[in-house]
Amino acid sequence: MSRIKLVLTITLLSFCAVQAQEEDKKAQREAEKALRESKNITYEANENLTQNDFINAEADYRRAISKSPENIAAPYNLGRAYYNRESYSEAFGKFKQAGEKASSKSEKHKAYHNMGNVFMNNKEYEKAVEAYKEALRANPTDEETRYNLALAKEMLKKQQDEQKNDQNKDDKNDKDKKEEENKDENKEGDNKEDQEGDQKDDKNKDEGDDGDKGEKKPEENKEGDGDEKKEQKQKPNQGDKPEQKKKPRPNQLSKQQVQNLLEAMQNEEKKVQEKIDAKKVRGAKIKNEKDW
Repeated sequence: MSRIKLVLTITLLSFCAVQAQEEDKKAQREAEKALRESKNITYEANENLTQNDFINAEADYRRAISKSPENIAAPYNLGRAYYNRESYSEAFGKFKQAGEKASSKSEKHKAYHNMGNVFMNNKEYEKAVEAYKEALRANPTDEETRYNLALAKEMLKKQQDEQKNDQNKDDKNDKDKKEEENKDENKEGDNKEDQEGDQKDDKNKDEGDDGDKGEKKPEENKEGDGDEKKEQKQKPNQGDKPEQKKKPRPNQLSKQQVQNLLEAMQNEEKKVQEKIDAKKVRGAKIKNEKDW
């Protein structure tokens, strides 16, 4: 009974293996058929592109790609069609698809070489250098790729130098702007100090003018005291006998001379007072109206 089970098990396993092989062969035949059909569609797309019928060519390339992902020619040729129309973003996507699916070094080299060309047109020189290096790994003998790699390195160095110069220029502009702002701040501070000093001087000047108001000059006090003394001296004291009119001594002023001198002093006092009043009018500071 055990031997019968063993034989049955072996027979079943053999049948399953044969069945799996048949399924693999069938899938392989279907894949080969799909690849042939994809290549035929690619050929039609190439013909349409030769006749400048880009719309039908693009549609055929897309049909070919969806029919068989193993057809590297379809995305690669569609990428070239996009590249010639300067649709670099779409071209890069198709070249990348072809490079990832490429089974041979020749196909891989062509895809990455054209990816480098896309980066060069977009001025992405650093990425172009890496793409050309990858292409040369697949085909180190290609002189065109080697030349493009050298050009990409040269353009990358020039781009980096320009960026460095621009950065230095921006830093210099920022520094100059900061120095200018500091200079303006210092200037505003100096102007503020000058304004405060002017206001202080005006205040002191106003206080000085107010101090002159009501003050009597020494000459005025002196003149008043002199007049009173002279009047007392000329008037006889009560109880005294009137004296006889005496002749003025050579060094003594007469009454008329004293009167003239008194009038002259009063006139001089009047002039001094007028000058003081005029000075107060001129020195008065005009106040500006307040703004909201």
